[in-house]
Amino acid sequence: ERFEPLNPERVSIYACGPTVYNYVHIGNGRPAVVFDVLYRLLARLYPRVDYVRNITDIDDKINAAAAELDEPISELADRYTEAYRDDVSALGVLEPTVEPRATHHITEIISMIERLIEKGHAYDADGHVLFNVPSDPAYGSLSHRTLEDMLDGARVEVAPYKRDPKDFILWKPSSPEQPGWDSPWGRGRPGWHIECSAMIEKHLGNVIDIHGGGSDLTFPHHENEAAQSRCAHSSSEYVRYWLHNGMLTMGAEKMSKSLGNMVTIHDLRQRVSGEVLRYALLSGHYRSQLAWSEDLLSQASASLDRLYGAVRDSGIETTADDYAQAELADFPDPVLAALCDDLNTPEALAAMHAIAGEIHRSEDADERARLGRQLLAGGWLLGILVEPAAAHFQ
Repeated sequence: ERFEPLNPERVSIYACGPTVYNYVHIGNGRPAVVFDVLYRLLARLYPRVDYVRNITDIDDKINAAAAELDEPISELADRYTEAYRDDVSALGVLEPTVEPRATHHITEIISMIERLIEKGHAYDADGHVLFNVPSDPAYGSLSHRTLEDMLDGARVEVAPYKRDPKDFILWKPSSPEQPGWDSPWGRGRPGWHIECSAMIEKHLGNVIDIHGGGSDLTFPHHENEAAQSRCAHSSSEYVRYWLHNGMLTMGAEKMSKSLGNMVTIHDLRQRVSGEVLRYALLSGHYRSQLAWSEDLLSQASASLDRLYGAVRDSGIETTADDYAQAELADFPDPVLAALCDDLNTPEALAAMHAIAGEIHRSEDADERARLGRQLLAGGWLLGILVEPAAAHFQ
């Protein structure tokens, strides 16, 4: 589909961030890097881009980790929020326009739940508030799941207070040792899905242009989020374009904490630069699975060396930051064209290497310098070539 923002003067993007209870694995780095490239690209094409990437800092996994470490929940969440920021910064990820935290939006969450109850889309039962899935005729339209599929997913948590097995939690009661806030339904805490809906409404509005996240979030998280937002706003539209990145795999399996086959960005950074990790993450198309391996890292490192070698041979010595505010015409057309075609980063990287090849073949100093500046400008779009070439080879 051709991208057409709701307002050509302001593009709105929301990407689901991490749940902060431990160091994030490299798979969590993929959406951070992918949507960072999208943010950079759109910032070159439109006057204003508002990019929101959230932090989930209230969750049962956080509660369990804090209890295991005998540490206050807020301290654990704060510590791993900072660790996440440090990790993605090392991957060359720019700061989003806003980085909201779920615990800072309890008032907005409660307000949205109240509206859903008033409109007949939610109900309270036994201290819980649940979304009434049958009240939304469009439910299932995002993930294209059948009723049977959704029932299978719901059976994991079928509680006696649910009117329908597919109904999901908007608010749940908290025990004395768990974090909680006063609400019309008693002391409790929000469900996961409602957090994103409330933060999007506050920072971006009722309808947004782009919503990003991992493909594993399509159902139930994004399906539930879309349903409650449409119903809260009495609107058929919520997100104009959904973008889901594919998973990283280790062997034949998806990388995940639950499978125990993950490798954290924190650990990888002890032996590999963040720029190499970023290049590796961009080497596959964002919608496809990406097999993570030592070979992938070796190839990424060698490819970066070739690009930095071309910058060095071009005779210019600067960094891509100088081109952050460059006019669109300064960016190489093949790199721009690749990124404008569904964010095709492998093709964009191939275009970068083609420019590097031209530098090596050229015998004209002015031409090499011009191509070198193009390489750096393309590097800024991709978030690579961020240091002087001489420093890279030290």
